[in-house]
Amino acid sequence: MSKPVLRGKTWYLKRRVPARFASVEERAVIWDSLSTDSYSVAVQKSAGVWLNYIEGWEARLAGRDGDASEKFRAAQQLAAIRGFQFLTIDKVEQAPLEEILQRVEASQRSDGEPDESVASALLGAVQAPKLKLSSLMEHDEVLATQDNRFKNSEQMRLWRSPRARAVNNLIAALGKDLEVVTVGSAEARAHKKWWQARIMREGQSADTANKDFHYMSGMLSRFYEDLEHEDPPRPYAGVAIRDRHAKKSRKNEVPVDWIVDKWFVEGALDGLNDEARDILLISVETGCRQNEIYNLPGSAICLDDPIPHLSVENELADDPEERREVKNTASHRKIPLVGVALAAALRHPNGFPRYRNKASYSAAVNKYLRANDLLPAGVTIGGTRHTWESRMKKAGYDTDDRGELMGHSVKERRGREVYGDDMPLADRLLIVQKVMLRVPAHLK
Repeated sequence: MSKPVLRGKTWYLKRRVPARFASVEERAVIWDSLSTDSYSVAVQKSAGVWLNYIEGWEARLAGRDGDASEKFRAAQQLAAIRGFQFLTIDKVEQAPLEEILQRVEASQRSDGEPDESVASALLGAVQAPKLKLSSLMEHDEVLATQDNRFKNSEQMRLWRSPRARAVNNLIAALGKDLEVVTVGSAEARAHKKWWQARIMREGQSADTANKDFHYMSGMLSRFYEDLEHEDPPRPYAGVAIRDRHAKKSRKNEVPVDWIVDKWFVEGALDGLNDEARDILLISVETGCRQNEIYNLPGSAICLDDPIPHLSVENELADDPEERREVKNTASHRKIPLVGVALAAALRHPNGFPRYRNKASYSAAVNKYLRANDLLPAGVTIGGTRHTWESRMKKAGYDTDDRGELMGHSVKERRGREVYGDDMPLADRLLIVQKVMLRVPAHLK
């Protein structure tokens, strides 16, 4: 670090411009007043002043060599370094005269000549990136990289699909592929009217339409957040369709008697491959979501623990196929293994590779059970999760305890903050043992 240089009674920063920035800085050496006659203060200030130069040059490089998004962010950064908030040119024109003059003055170099890069940033001459709607989902995927870091390939497919569908539906509603920055409340309302017509014409669900609006709102929010927009538009605010005639959907339970009398009969599940059969049996005694079971890595099937259990947690790995994202924070939990679930897990200590990161399990098992009269009408295998909670409820366990074992948010159920530790694994074991079904000899 160069030492400050004294000129008269004032200390100055004097440093040579790194070769990397020669293309965006005409000066070979920087002289800049540190506005102090104290050497110790000058030393402290010089590091920050030099860092501002570095950040400014980096921003200029990005603005010169980058794409539209990088140039826009570079302009925002240059404005911030000069102590101003980035404003688009129309808003600069509406600013008080005093502020406009300050921006003009701040854009001048020490020789009085304007600095083109800084002037563009301070006077709003840099245009927002012209991203088309058709490219929004791919752009959003890049922006959501951190959020999606635990997702495996199948989970990423399920993430992309509804967002791509929402964008395509908006384009269909508008009849053209607009620039993202031109999507306003009028376009959002056109999207809503398009869906209302489909609901009337085709009997589509209002819930499906509202998911479209939700995904569009999320992508636009992330788009403007990335641009550090001072007042981001919210075109989908308040856009929703309410259908008072819609029937509330709810997954029906698989009756306990049905499980015992139909599924636990010797030979009933022999037509299923062993992985599909044992995923089903684990779901009976854990209440887990299906993908929480078939996506389990071997490390999450804890059979050597004093209390054998499943550990449902996010899994991060370099290989996308080894990753796993759990539905939400409340879903992170440990579930003791008992009865047919423990026996099934012992047969598959390394998990279920046939179904891991795939979406084929549910359809295959539902199809087999229906073909063999092993499912009640209107019920799917997802109903085992609802059955499990009903069994706990019938045994007298309260909402909080059931919520912890099910992976539901106890905070949301209570409507207030939750204090204290999670339920110990030993206490969880007592609950699942209380509701455990008798294990037939052929399933042990």
